[in-house]
Amino acid sequence: MAKGKQTNLYFCQSCGYESAKWMGQCPRCHEWNTFVEEPVKKGDAGSASFRIASAAVSRHGGTLSSDVVLLKDVTLSEGTRMSSGIGELDRVLGGGVMQGSLTLIGGDPGIGKSTLLLQVCRNMAAAGRRILYVSGEESKAQIKMRADRIGDFSGDMNLLCETSLDVISEVLRNMKPDICVIDSIQTMYNEEVSSAPGSVSQVRESTQVLMQLSKILGISVFIVGHVTKEGTVAGPRVLEHMVDTVLYFEGDRHASYRILRGVKNRFGSTNEIGVFEMRSEGLTEVTNPSEYLLDGRPLDSSGSIVSCSMEGTRPILIEIQSLVCRSNLGVPRRQASGVDYNRVNLLMAVLEKRCGMHLGDCDAYVNLTGGMKITEPALDLAIVLAMVSSFKNQSISPDVVAFGEVGLSGEVRTVSQVSQRVSEAVRLGFNTIIVPASTLKEAEKAAGRNTHIIGVSNVREASDHVV
Repeated sequence: MAKGKQTNLYFCQSCGYESAKWMGQCPRCHEWNTFVEEPVKKGDAGSASFRIASAAVSRHGGTLSSDVVLLKDVTLSEGTRMSSGIGELDRVLGGGVMQGSLTLIGGDPGIGKSTLLLQVCRNMAAAGRRILYVSGEESKAQIKMRADRIGDFSGDMNLLCETSLDVISEVLRNMKPDICVIDSIQTMYNEEVSSAPGSVSQVRESTQVLMQLSKILGISVFIVGHVTKEGTVAGPRVLEHMVDTVLYFEGDRHASYRILRGVKNRFGSTNEIGVFEMRSEGLTEVTNPSEYLLDGRPLDSSGSIVSCSMEGTRPILIEIQSLVCRSNLGVPRRQASGVDYNRVNLLMAVLEKRCGMHLGDCDAYVNLTGGMKITEPALDLAIVLAMVSSFKNQSISPDVVAFGEVGLSGEVRTVSQVSQRVSEAVRLGFNTIIVPASTLKEAEKAAGRNTHIIGVSNVREASDHVV
């Protein structure tokens, strides 16, 4: 292709696959109707990311990461962690902010992404770190108004309201901050890419530039990403592959709780979550999410039981509610909130076949309180017992906790980390814990003398114990 020649190419919005012609199905990710046409201008000296990275290397006095070295000669002096001043965020990140890392934070509009990062900047600036907050969506006055609600800012906290990637990269090379926040990646614009901001080409090229600057200069970069109606980060799927860490903010923006979940982390666990509460002064940590989620639980109502789920290394107790009633419709309604809808239908079929309960003409609703979304099979037993309780209209004792996976034969199968689940239930004052029979000995070791541990091998046996 001649130097400076502009042409139109087609890009897959899911994975970033590039094609010279439109295709109905992407050959890489096999998604349908995801190709969009964008004008592209290419030169002969590589992309803008290569040019910017080369300039950063020359000014930094280093070399690109192409030198061959022995693994035993590599030191970890540059791979240090920095505390963000927010314990829940440090937990999700694997122990703190890794130097030279690239972190993507996605979430619904108004969920609190910018507020959380502004609080991180405040804490780290007070700890003596140099901070650069780059906003392409708000003016400096708007950021100042939001910052005043959070608290007083001190230290080396710098603002830059800019969307040009060339200007931002020049500031990063000259300033060399410890932390840089890009809010948001969909507003960044590279002049050498002729497509509009937020397009597949712009997002991919901008992230590539920021990634190379982060690795070469040792800057920890946080990128804010908008999400689509399906809940994924807008732009090409390759964006999530390029960054080191992907965090998602979950929860209803009209409610007070927020859940920060790590779905990718090269420096820690991918199953950790952080729980926050939105207040007028910003986001505050919820250090005991089990107690928070069980607050206001009914004690004498049918269809309600407590179960324990493992989120990374943290056990969380959560209330499961079910409502089963006769239907007046030709096709009964089934609805699940926070759990897999197909899994609920499967468990209802197990109850019909193995316990003789006639649920074919019943409406069924299952809800996880607190807005949590959990797909762990360990909640199966509690969902089954909640539906049995509602169907028979008999309440379950409020001091009962149940967990275990239910198979198609009605058997209750073992789950992982039983000791941590039992210890969390005992800590919050639950006296009766129903566990799979295969884990009975392990559960009894973790429980105290005043705790009654019940081992069950099938759903019929479990329902006889509580209903």
